[in-house]
Amino acid sequence: MKSYMARPASVERKWHLVDAEGKTLGRLATEIARLLRGKNKPQYTPHVDTGDFVVVVNAEKVVVTGKKAEQKVYRRHTGYPGGLKETNYEQMLERKPTEILRRAVKGMMPKTRLGRQQFKKLKVYAGPEHPHEAQAPTSYEVR
Repeated sequence: MKSYMARPASVERKWHLVDAEGKTLGRLATEIARLLRGKNKPQYTPHVDTGDFVVVVNAEKVVVTGKKAEQKVYRRHTGYPGGLKETNYEQMLERKPTEILRRAVKGMMPKTRLGRQQFKKLKVYAGPEHPHEAQAPTSYEVR
């Protein structure tokens, strides 16, 4: 009995539309990462990009539980000595609401070339409008 291996040319990609309004950040991010990697498909192959495109709308209305709104800190480094910059959740939500969800999903993706390739299929928008109507994304309900 031979194992099935998906070929990159035979992968059929779908477009999913996810509404983030009122959804918990971490639970939403895990579902999106599953779709991007293709783990929801029976032909999932770990070393082949079998994932789908995901369009997320209303990213600014995502919810965090507990005291994360006051305590969560996002860090980045400029590359210069003493260049560690910190931004808390509330400031990030005000300045770049899409970056909150992007970082949560990116942390759940593999840290490899394949993971970076799969992550590029994520499109996040703060409001309800998106420019991907031509791809006819199907609505995906997050559990």
